[in-house]
Amino acid sequence: MIDGLIKSKIDPMWEAMSTPLVRAKWTPNQVTFAGLVLIILVSAAYLWHGNPWIYGLTLAVAFAFDALDGAVARRRDMRSKAGGYFDAMVDRYQELAVLGALAWMHDLWALALLAFSGSVITSYAKARTAIEIPISNEDWPDFFERLERVIFLCVMLVIAGVFRTHADLIVMGGLAIFALLSHATALQRARRATAMLRNEDQARK
Repeated sequence: MIDGLIKSKIDPMWEAMSTPLVRAKWTPNQVTFAGLVLIILVSAAYLWHGNPWIYGLTLAVAFAFDALDGAVARRRDMRSKAGGYFDAMVDRYQELAVLGALAWMHDLWALALLAFSGSVITSYAKARTAIEIPISNEDWPDFFERLERVIFLCVMLVIAGVFRTHADLIVMGGLAIFALLSHATALQRARRATAMLRNEDQARK
């Protein structure tokens, strides 16, 4: 939702930040893969240092780097369907790495599973619709999309780090909210997709 509302404002910022990568001749897929490696590294580091505040800040930097792949693709005129598919697949592995690290550190495996499944089903709800009918990637202004999920996790971790004596409780509550909102968004998408598909069925009669 946030991305759709302010896309025209934040895209120039990403493109400006991508300048060093463009000059270094990085490809969009290289940026995407590097973002995955960064997120895995900062997540693994969290298992070592255990400080949610540090994890939240380093995760924000890693996610920001990952967001530069689209800017590099636009500036180098290297946009492709294969690249978009690779980016979407990597996004799921990134969320798996982060939620897996939180589950391990705070012993919240059930909540992490609920949170991850909500994210995956949210993504699948749109992808499955595209198999049935042509859809626009821009017309899905849902409440808890990937950008919202990323911001939520980073803010949650920073708050947990500030109130470290209550970190486990904050992460537990945060993951519960994450799971609730992600599944609500999946249902929101499913409702929209069902309406679109029914309209298509009616048009064919």
